[in-house]
Amino acid sequence: MNKTSTAAAVLVVGTLALAGCTDNTTQASADGAISVVSTDDACNVSTDTTAGGTIKFDVKNEGSAVTEFYLLAEDGLRIVGEVENIGPGVTRDLVVMAPQGKYFTACKPGMVGDGIRAAFTVNEAADGQEVSADRAALQKNATDQYAAYVKDQNEQLVRGTEKFADAFASGDEELAKSLYAPTRMHWERIEPVAESFGDLDPILDAREADLEDGEDFTGWHRAEKDLWAPKGYTKMTESEREKIATKMVEDTKELYTRTQSLEFTPDQLANGAKELLDEVATGKVTGEEETFSHTDLWDFQANLEGAKIAYEDLQPLLVGTDDALDEELKTNFAALQKQLDAYREGDGFKYYQDLSDAQIKELASGVDALSEPLSKLTAAVVK
Repeated sequence: MNKTSTAAAVLVVGTLALAGCTDNTTQASADGAISVVSTDDACNVSTDTTAGGTIKFDVKNEGSAVTEFYLLAEDGLRIVGEVENIGPGVTRDLVVMAPQGKYFTACKPGMVGDGIRAAFTVNEAADGQEVSADRAALQKNATDQYAAYVKDQNEQLVRGTEKFADAFASGDEELAKSLYAPTRMHWERIEPVAESFGDLDPILDAREADLEDGEDFTGWHRAEKDLWAPKGYTKMTESEREKIATKMVEDTKELYTRTQSLEFTPDQLANGAKELLDEVATGKVTGEEETFSHTDLWDFQANLEGAKIAYEDLQPLLVGTDDALDEELKTNFAALQKQLDAYREGDGFKYYQDLSDAQIKELASGVDALSEPLSKLTAAVVK
């Protein structure tokens, strides 16, 4: 997971007044998209208000470092939509469906720190934004299916975390190690949903390398480090393990509680699928996610499964409207799965360090091949 993206979601509204937030002199795109220009010290958005419905942002990075762009809900915590890993000179689109209300835009130069934010207002939907009854029914069915999937994954995550925590706290390292990667797959399948809770995501899934000075190292990766202890590391005491384990269970149950009443929109499913592939590209296929256990391919598989579930829920909306995209997605999902299957061993996968540079490069190419058509899914299903 790209943990550097998490900080943008955990800020409270009181931190919004940052310099260089909005410059309304930036022009909107010819297709009606809102132009966003991110630099090293500014986030210039062409307008601070728009009509509700389908909203498109054209985000250009004119800075010297990789940047990200977010549309945040009124509380400043929930991520409505995001586009990550925008390199210098690169333009990326963010397409969301947003109802009338108050929001915030945010650029995050360097993918670190608090981000550069500004208030953003969505007014009543413009004429022509209404969705036909038949298409609306397909959209509702897709989102209802996905909501049920999220609840199921969270239920399994709670049960798995309880078993893992018991083994970890008791010092049964062999059992805890065997439970670690399979249990985390439930988290990884619904990672964009889990990440949207900005207060829970960092304490459950932050990597040590992404912590800022003074931040506590807790959650899955804290346990991972203790189980696969690097050279020179001092193992936790029994009481320290129990504290970490207890907190993991409490926070996972809180995540479960919060997701029970969640409602989704088609753009959230499509954008979430793309985010999962971005997670693979920036963390799993690079070996940066599971620094100590090297179980990155388990996470890779889970991210791929989560993206495919979102696509399959939305697939009826492509029939007759964008059959070419539908076929390309089917083909590329299958191709990437075939590549990943080559590294299966028993009930799991090879450890990341056992892959050659050529194999890693091949997997990265497969991720890129799927990511490109997947980036078109949002625009296709919100028509």
